[in-house]
Amino acid sequence: MEAPDRKIEPTPDTAIVWREDRLWLLDQRYLPAAADYLELSSAAATADAIRNMVVRGAPAIGVTAAYGVVLAGRDAFASAASEWKQRIGPGLEKLRQSRPTAVNLFWALDRMQSLIDDLPEAENPEAALLAEAVVIHEEDVAANRGMGALGASLIDGPTGVITHCNAGALATGGYGTALGVIRSAHAAGLIDQVFADETRPWLQGSRLTAWELLQDGIPVTLLADGAAASRMSQGGIGWIIVGSDRIAANGDVANKIGTYGLAVAAKFHGVKVMVAAPTSTIDMQAASGEDIPIEVRDGDELLSCGDKRIGAEGAGVWNPVFDVTPAGLVDAIVTEKGVVHSPNAKKMRELMEK
Repeated sequence: MEAPDRKIEPTPDTAIVWREDRLWLLDQRYLPAAADYLELSSAAATADAIRNMVVRGAPAIGVTAAYGVVLAGRDAFASAASEWKQRIGPGLEKLRQSRPTAVNLFWALDRMQSLIDDLPEAENPEAALLAEAVVIHEEDVAANRGMGALGASLIDGPTGVITHCNAGALATGGYGTALGVIRSAHAAGLIDQVFADETRPWLQGSRLTAWELLQDGIPVTLLADGAAASRMSQGGIGWIIVGSDRIAANGDVANKIGTYGLAVAAKFHGVKVMVAAPTSTIDMQAASGEDIPIEVRDGDELLSCGDKRIGAEGAGVWNPVFDVTPAGLVDAIVTEKGVVHSPNAKKMRELMEK
């Protein structure tokens, strides 16, 4: 990997950086042991980075894809200046095929496509595409900060909270969705302890969420995924706070596998469930969670931990990356447009019409 001329400081808020006419991604596969940046100069390489979990988290995937379109536009114009709109298609399709569940990917690509449709055929599109990608990035950070304040206002504290997977700055353009709420609430003295599920099989909780929270000086205790219900039974937990990769029109929520079980346990223990996500995560074309495509990844991810084989030879594997939590188990969906309490189809429609 070629290092950028000016060193990028690896922080949760600099996980996606455009510098020196290239895209740099903090490689999340190796955090926290190594904080290295991957240099990307093509749409195909960007799609591979999304598919291979260099970057993950629905908003971050959307932001990354927008920058990938910039790279696709550059290559298309270089190959045939007068036909770049036709030449850009394969690059966009590679990005579209990178992962199926996070709707922010398709939202960002559709937004960039709308701009492409309006641009002159004979002019270099790179500057206009980059300006739009930067706006998408900046809007995401602003939305996260707004959600942080809205979500924090729902919390009676000080209390402990449980989060699942990673919905922080690493999973967004910056600041974070679920961790944005936690950051804001902790700063206001409303959260005194965060319990982070380890989140098998990629261990986003133990590797990424814990790293982010420690960077901010927020107390964090790791839990095995199966320990969350027992921890709730001991009291002191006010909320489950998670992000989402796609929210259906009726308020059903697709998030990292294990979120559904966490919400069921929370209901039994009287713990509230908050989902923090921008409106770009809401898919009004999906009537319910049944319409959300759920990515199933290679079984080797469960059979191994790092480079070490841990599963019994010959065992079958079912490795869905996400599950769907029914709207009836969700107390609040927090977006940049406002909060939906006890979500249903009518309330979600009213939110999106704002």
